Amino acid sequence: MPTGWEAAVEAQIRSAQERGEFDNLPGAGKPIPGRDLPYDESWWIKSFLEREKLPGDLLLPTPLQLRRRVERLPDEVRDLPTEESVRAYVAELNTQIVSWLRTPTGPRVAVRPVNADETVRRWRADRQRPATTATPAAGDAAAALAASDAAPPYVERTPGEAGRRRWWRLPWRRR
Repeated sequence: MPTGWEAAVEAQIRSAQERGEFDNLPGAGKPIPGRDLPYDESWWIKSFLEREKLPGDLLLPTPLQLRRRVERLPDEVRDLPTEESVRAYVAELNTQIVSWLRTPTGPRVAVRPVNADETVRRWRADRQRPATTATPAAGDAAAALAASDAAPPYVERTPGEAGRRRWWRLPWRRR
């Protein structure tokens, strides 16, 4: 048996149906999106980001956002017109990194300030490279590696050195 307020709500819905206010609504007669997908606890966050066309990077903690910006730095400064603008961009990024280093929050991720001189050197090298060699074919990974003059992200070791353990580096660990 409905109470007084439930009856009032039902009466308003019924009168709106009679007036035709629920006719021709967007999505009428269509299946509910995502109905056949498994339940996801963060469905509302994903739908918000998709609806508002926001990048997923906004959900990352500050140190990971800063680290991602440092990784994308060569691509971001490539189109800047002058050396002063490149240095200003790097200085602004370094200001954000230093402010985070003073009061770190979030996960402990190593983020260091960027060397402005090294960034300017790479920016000059990218600008001097002809356009044909700057972008190799998509399937030619070996040519892309040969075309880049950046140092590899790892240090190559000789086979004898890889298995050798330095006792003075980690004295607190067990052998």
